[in-house]
Amino acid sequence: MERLIERFIRYTKVDTQSDHESNTFPSTEKQKDLSRMLLAELKAIGLPAFLDDYGYVYAKIDKNKEGARAIGFVAHVDTSPDAPGKDVNPRIIKNYDGSTIKLNSELSMDPDKFPSLSRVIGDDIIVTDGKTLLGADDKCGVAEIMELAEYFVAHPEEKHGDIYICFTPDEEIGNGANHFDYDYFKADFAYTADGSEVGGIEYENFNAASADLTFIGKSIHPGSAKNKLINALLLAMEFQNMLPQFKNPAFTEKYEGFNHLTNLKGEVEKASSHYIIRNHDMKLFTEQKQEFEVVKDYMNKKYGYAAVELKITDSYFNMFEVIKDHMHIIELAQKAISNVGLTPHAEPIRGGTDGARLTYEGLLCPNLGTGGYQFHGRLEFASINQMKKAVEVLIEIVRLGSTK
Repeated sequence: MERLIERFIRYTKVDTQSDHESNTFPSTEKQKDLSRMLLAELKAIGLPAFLDDYGYVYAKIDKNKEGARAIGFVAHVDTSPDAPGKDVNPRIIKNYDGSTIKLNSELSMDPDKFPSLSRVIGDDIIVTDGKTLLGADDKCGVAEIMELAEYFVAHPEEKHGDIYICFTPDEEIGNGANHFDYDYFKADFAYTADGSEVGGIEYENFNAASADLTFIGKSIHPGSAKNKLINALLLAMEFQNMLPQFKNPAFTEKYEGFNHLTNLKGEVEKASSHYIIRNHDMKLFTEQKQEFEVVKDYMNKKYGYAAVELKITDSYFNMFEVIKDHMHIIELAQKAISNVGLTPHAEPIRGGTDGARLTYEGLLCPNLGTGGYQFHGRLEFASINQMKKAVEVLIEIVRLGSTK
């Protein structure tokens, strides 16, 4: 599977960051650079594939066995806007020995601080140069699904149902399923390849929303500002300080929700901030959103004018509420994981996937581990050994799906 790693590294070098402030779809045109590359590769192996106007790539491997289940696989081409994504320079470390990894003169990964490194001791791993993210989220999944496609095209003796493939844009900003073509993608169920440790099968995710705030100040020359000046930047800080301080991703784990301030900018007269709001529990999720409304109303009353404007937008919901009645697709994935020599494990996703939205639209779509770790930052890395195993899992899922 050396082609898998060559493919992955080539994909990471394409800048595909999405942008939550954009009003276009996809949010950045550069995502289509990778989409066009994938389209060409799918066509080169003989698959009927197409790229639609929204930036989605679709392909289908026709069934060669009647009665076999149609299964879909989904991954996203965009990378997170939370860290630099241009000029990615991956580096392979052979047979990682568990020691501290020096990425550059200023940045290292100490396994005592980053225990996920203990899961890849003895593996060949891919790291960054400390200047950008890697893009393992989700170019690991993209590369693995491409390997799946090449395998079944090259092995027509393997019996299977229809295999649907989709590569989506804008997942990182919560919009990856906005224009998904359900009329084309006729899978009985699907899986996103967008998780971390291989062997993971995830079907509980956050309920998610975003909060966009605008703060309107009153600018006065500071020399005559007493009792007149209202600094919009300080309004933004005041708003943050009135939110529950321990609902911060730095203090939460497992099923604990959070509010995450991802962007703050402005001047004295006007400022803005952007939050993501997350919780697995719908009741607590609703309460978190209400806390934003309460703080806004309090501040507007305090200052006597509309100093704070707030827009909350729901992004996706916890897929478990739907999947709990269809656990056979979880059991199939667990069996596939076991069949390739791994131990399946399930944990709540402290994030979200396109699969959450797809599930609520009627396409059941839990998430599979890909071998990538520490997403969305310069410390992101991927295990080559686990990526290879992830491809085996995908192939085995299709094999098991050929029997009912």
